[in-house]
Amino acid sequence: MAMIEVKNVTKQFGDLTVLDNFSVDFDHSGVTVLIGPSGTGKSTLLRCINGLEKIDEGDILVDGLSVNNKKNLKQIRKTCGMVFQQTVIFPHMNVLDNLTMSPIKLLRMSKAEAEDKARYYLDKVGLASKEKSRHNELSGGEQQRIAIARALMMSPEALLLDEITSALDPEMTREVLNILVNLAKEGVCMLCVTHEMSFAKEVASRILFMEGGKLVCDVSKDDFFGSVREENERINKFLSFIGE
Repeated sequence: MAMIEVKNVTKQFGDLTVLDNFSVDFDHSGVTVLIGPSGTGKSTLLRCINGLEKIDEGDILVDGLSVNNKKNLKQIRKTCGMVFQQTVIFPHMNVLDNLTMSPIKLLRMSKAEAEDKARYYLDKVGLASKEKSRHNELSGGEQQRIAIARALMMSPEALLLDEITSALDPEMTREVLNILVNLAKEGVCMLCVTHEMSFAKEVASRILFMEGGKLVCDVSKDDFFGSVREENERINKFLSFIGE
């Protein structure tokens, strides 16, 4: 059974249909990159999987649990950690406290265990020296790396990454993408909304191209940048437009 099953999902905002009878499955491994024009439902799909947006029709199952049942959302959010475009680091807490708060409160982890785990992930994202820093002492790239570490603290089965480099300059973007590359090598399952095609070429095992709330193609990375691009005028035009 797939870890995430999206079944005939429709999501509307007023008269705008963002996901139109949309279906797709995601397994327990691999890196899937979701691309396509802005406003075509990519970020909304991730938010629906995590239960942050209520779907209008259809269902989404995460390890067999339906997002339509509010009682399942706590477990679903443990299974699928999410990192957003705009990182929220609690300003009244230092980095270490930001990372340990949820495991202590939600997983009943001891403070000592949570701090050990936090230091492990801070080291993994290259920020071991920042545990006492506050948000105004961190660059944008550092805050995003902290957000990734914070998501990993809950031991999720998958990471949902919503254009997490969109507000960063090229140098900071590379910092964050390097962390994701390393996580991909370790087998962390990721669903990534991004326009960073260099990242997609480097780590994606699968690429979904979405437009108008529908799934246009679902192929391997090699096929997408090879035969699909050559044969599909719309995808070739999109890739050319974003400079790929």
